[in-house]
Amino acid sequence: MCVLTTVNFELCSRYSHTICSLTLRLLRRQIERNGRLFYVTSASIEPETEARNSRSTGSGGGGSGRTDAESFAASVAGVQVTNGEEKVMKSGLAGCALALCLSAAPALAQDTIKIGYIDPLSGGGASTGEGGLKTYNFLADEINAAGGLNGKKLEIVPLDSKANPQETLIQAQKAADQGIHIVIQGDGSSVGIALEDWVTKFNQRNPGKEILYLNYGAIDPVMTNDKCSYWHFRFEADVNMMMAALTTFMMDRPNIKKVYLINQDYSFGQAVHVAARAMLGQKRPDIQIVGDELIPLLKVTDFSPYIAKIKASGADSVITGNWGQDMTLLLKSAADAGLQTDWYTYYASAVGGPTAIKPTGLAHRIFEVQEGFPNSAPEAAQKFETEFRAKEGMSVWYPRAVNEMNVLAKAITLAKADDAKSIAAQLEGMKIEAFDGGDAWIRKDDHQFFTDLFIASIGPLDPGAKFDEEGTGWGWKTIGAVKAIDTVLPTTCKMERP
Repeated sequence: MCVLTTVNFELCSRYSHTICSLTLRLLRRQIERNGRLFYVTSASIEPETEARNSRSTGSGGGGSGRTDAESFAASVAGVQVTNGEEKVMKSGLAGCALALCLSAAPALAQDTIKIGYIDPLSGGGASTGEGGLKTYNFLADEINAAGGLNGKKLEIVPLDSKANPQETLIQAQKAADQGIHIVIQGDGSSVGIALEDWVTKFNQRNPGKEILYLNYGAIDPVMTNDKCSYWHFRFEADVNMMMAALTTFMMDRPNIKKVYLINQDYSFGQAVHVAARAMLGQKRPDIQIVGDELIPLLKVTDFSPYIAKIKASGADSVITGNWGQDMTLLLKSAADAGLQTDWYTYYASAVGGPTAIKPTGLAHRIFEVQEGFPNSAPEAAQKFETEFRAKEGMSVWYPRAVNEMNVLAKAITLAKADDAKSIAAQLEGMKIEAFDGGDAWIRKDDHQFFTDLFIASIGPLDPGAKFDEEGTGWGWKTIGAVKAIDTVLPTTCKMERP
């Protein structure tokens, strides 16, 4: 019980995060020592008290060496017990700390579900990371406006991975330190593999504090095969599923004779390179692979030497999994050089892609495989697209993020809980209607999400089409589809459940 007459809330807000843990620890010691709870009858702030505390905790004047927050919390330990009535020494700091720890902090913890968003917010991948952050904030706002989940609001906490595995693990630990038990990541499979391993080991060491990893774009197949984890769920089709759809489409295009492969030199790009070679060899053994390039991830600023190689090879088609600036700068160099080839891509639609595509003049000769495109989407998805563009000034790059948050919301609601273990148990085998239509589900065996995949090309908008991209007047036109059931591939995952 805590009764306050006056509280200096400016001090409370200044020290709130550190104070609560310190104060509760000191309170626990006092309670153990005195065998009773504290009743605070007076907590008035006096200017000289505040000034005295400030002087005693400063770096000069031979102070105690405590930080401001430690002294703030330590004032609680000065509670004096007289004839069974507890009184606080004349310091408003104690009252403020008690107010924070015994009322405000628990309310915050109970009313908010924090989700850590770990993706690049600086460096070469920042544009994609910022787009993802806008998407998840929008989705959280939508859920909150509808009343939240089990009476709780969602909060997206941005954590900058810098597209670097080591930095990602630092940010993951920060999330854990804040008590976050759901993290989202999507940019970079090398990052995703490191995060998946870290989450698995963290959960083994910290029972009761488990973290759930929701993956919207790290699509190296190994993450749901040999390196699968109970605590990881992936909401985008993996490299092999997408390449299977892409090469099946290419199989029936007789104009393809010579193909050039150019991909990023890390786990995802290497997986694209392997899958393209294998599947083209199976479906179109007559196609000649005339070049196979792996480039440093997000390091190349001038792609003209690579475009010159493609031109010299005589390739009529290019396959690439490049994303971020590695996609936009590649296309820009292609336009500058007047390269006339068809392109088969994973991420040409992402930020800057359409703007780079239009100057190539390659209308409906640049193709992408994805889980949905706005001009062929169902009515509800088009309404969402319209509202999202109006608010965020960008298109919905990540239909899978909508699927992911819909699934998460359903799991939390069904579980009537938001801890990682309760959510994971609900997610296994869950079925929903996908954002872009059709049945979708999570395979229990490996936690891979399955939904329909679509092939689209970009060019001038057809009559009646609503959505162009980046103000270019060009938009995506769906020209092929693969049902979710036909995207299913076997898995080698041997899931270890808690």
